[in-house]
Amino acid sequence: MMNRRLFSQSAAAVASLVLMSLPVASMAAEEAPDAMIKRLSNEVLETIRNDASIKSGDVDKIMVLVDRLLMPHVNFRRMTAAAVGPGWRKATPEQQKRLQDEFKVLLVRTYSGALSQVTNQTVDVKPMRAAAGDKDVLVRTEVRGKGDPVQVDYRLEKDGSGWKIYNLNVLGVWIVDTYRTQFGQEVNAKGIDGLIESLVARNKANAAGNTK
Repeated sequence: MMNRRLFSQSAAAVASLVLMSLPVASMAAEEAPDAMIKRLSNEVLETIRNDASIKSGDVDKIMVLVDRLLMPHVNFRRMTAAAVGPGWRKATPEQQKRLQDEFKVLLVRTYSGALSQVTNQTVDVKPMRAAAGDKDVLVRTEVRGKGDPVQVDYRLEKDGSGWKIYNLNVLGVWIVDTYRTQFGQEVNAKGIDGLIESLVARNKANAAGNTK
């Protein structure tokens, strides 16, 4: 079972995805995906170190950063659809929007507390194995700081606006796959509306916990 120190490191690594200070899409389109991840990782770590409110877990400020900087560079619709599983195709457009909104809040609130753990971490990007024309790639990294390095891998796809992240692996566990198991059980038991209600309840519980 993951010890507390290792959990803090891995959660901080996941938080880097949530808070990436990303540039405009035109610049991202010109960069190789591994170079993009390296630069963005350095930027987000620096941003966290220099912003006391982010380090304290200010969810409202984190959400503003996510909406303004992260969302244009992540295929969040694909992430949510993959996490929900087969039930996504049966959801109405309104239900799909609510699922995306609540899933985003869940991710932000789940990892916001890890931001206080970010101190002197650095990111080492491993050599990428991909052909020149590949449009779906894996970028492997290690987050180094106190304790053992934390493996963080990114799945990215290339579309008309550049490279977009659609999944994240921390210590061998793909985040979307983990939620797919949880969400699938909710959909099977209570349907799409039941999953939405469950996400709303979890987010309210997380919010209440953060205010204590």
